[in-house]
Amino acid sequence: MLIIQKYGGTSVGDCQRIENIAKKVLKSRNIGDKIVVVVSAMGGETDKLIGYTKYFSQLPNEREVDKVLSTGEIVTSALLSIALNELGAKAISLSGRAAGIRTDDIYTKAKIQDVNTDNIIKYLNDDYIVIVAGFQGVNDNGYITTLGRGGSDLSAVALAGALNADICEIYTDVDGVYTTDPRIEQRAKKIDKISYDEMLELASLGAKVLLNRSVEMAKKLNVKIITRNSFNDNAGTIITNEEEIMEKPIISGIALDKNQARVSLIDVNDKPGIAAALFSSLANSNINVDMIVQTIGRDGKTDIDFTIPKTDIALCRKLLSDFRNSAQGIEYDENIAKVSIVGLGMKSHSGVASKTFSTMANENINIMMISTSEIKISMIIDIKYAELSVRALHNAYELDK
Repeated sequence: MLIIQKYGGTSVGDCQRIENIAKKVLKSRNIGDKIVVVVSAMGGETDKLIGYTKYFSQLPNEREVDKVLSTGEIVTSALLSIALNELGAKAISLSGRAAGIRTDDIYTKAKIQDVNTDNIIKYLNDDYIVIVAGFQGVNDNGYITTLGRGGSDLSAVALAGALNADICEIYTDVDGVYTTDPRIEQRAKKIDKISYDEMLELASLGAKVLLNRSVEMAKKLNVKIITRNSFNDNAGTIITNEEEIMEKPIISGIALDKNQARVSLIDVNDKPGIAAALFSSLANSNINVDMIVQTIGRDGKTDIDFTIPKTDIALCRKLLSDFRNSAQGIEYDENIAKVSIVGLGMKSHSGVASKTFSTMANENINIMMISTSEIKISMIIDIKYAELSVRALHNAYELDK
């Protein structure tokens, strides 16, 4: 078998943990499997590197930022290679460039264009354990790019697809995917198997086990993922096709995202082209707009509310300065959270919305914005009610049973 193993920052948080991961990798290797390992930076390292870049500027040159940030994974991959070689294995570390990961030109949020696996295959055929620095690639100009938060997951899935691997194992510090964050609701249960679509919704809505882009790519490339705990041998959660899941619960999980900000444009001139100009400006700067609500026009005016990641607030303020003459006012609210329920069973069961909104009403929680799809309902609420809403919904749908 060819196995891709990805280890996150907590799994490789220090040299002792890296040594433990080396032994875990070697155990898989000794079974006879060919192994490609993808690693993140050591826990906390990326934040430290970001801090260095912002010492000089709140909006530093992104090409240079990517060059700085890529060093975290380079260090981890080389240390793991050293540890494996010391244990008697043949191992070699590769940067994203050396691993053949080519991206577009969008620094700090690059998208993978393709993967040239020739170099990796050469080392696998020579019986090496190949260790790839995750989170990074190289663009057509030869410059280093990074893939954004959680980008090492994306690196692992892309390599699994390109190498036609049998399985992609994502190792973190939790046993798998839970019905909600166990730190918020102690009765949360581990999910044994979940569909790509459900996992994609949960990941995009704030669940932190997997990056949504990596799930989307796994679905596209038909890569089976198992997310597991690097500190034990528990079974983990399988992420696969909907067809492989026999029982489809109404609600599979509840996600919470506190990294949300609400932007409100008040009394905007209600004429064709305003919304297009507004959201084109944000899109051109790679700001991901999530929920959008526009009120019915009145007296030639309308209100437009939308949500973005809190991390993009400074850039959004800068861009929206061009729209000050088109609106009576622009307000920003960072004290919000998005709570969402997700489940394949919503497709065939009625009354889910009613039960959800009744649960929120019973807790006296006001809903500011609502967004729905076939398998999810998302709500923007005051951040002070965030964890209460998760516990209430988890209880209402009896997800602990």
